Amino acid sequence: METAARRRPIHLGDHVRRMRTALGVKQSALASELGTTQQNISRIEQEEEVDEVTLERIGKALGVSAEAIKNFDEEAAFNIVSNTFTSQDSSTINAINIQPTFNPVDKVVELYERLLQVEREKVELLERMLKEQK
Repeated sequence: METAARRRPIHLGDHVRRMRTALGVKQSALASELGTTQQNISRIEQEEEVDEVTLERIGKALGVSAEAIKNFDEEAAFNIVSNTFTSQDSSTINAINIQPTFNPVDKVVELYERLLQVEREKVELLERMLKEQK
């Protein structure tokens, strides 16, 4: 007997939560990156619909595209992990066991701070050049 595969509506808040947890980012870290509260992130993750602007901002903070969040597929993720663990190649298994020692959001903040410093230096240089011209 054949059963028709029922397609559930996309629950974008759930996709946000699963993507965030897959990347190892806590709600509080994501909230900090977005300039909001942990409670607001929790609320977003409970909503079925998430507006495009919010989804883009969350994706940017997590280092993924909004499309990646929209198309998050647990079955595909399970198949990738399942196929990887059935591999007999020990290097693949060892690579999986490596735990990152950094938080992706912290890396984004670090890069942003470096960018700000470069911009400040550029402004100082331009100001000096203007003073020398006068």
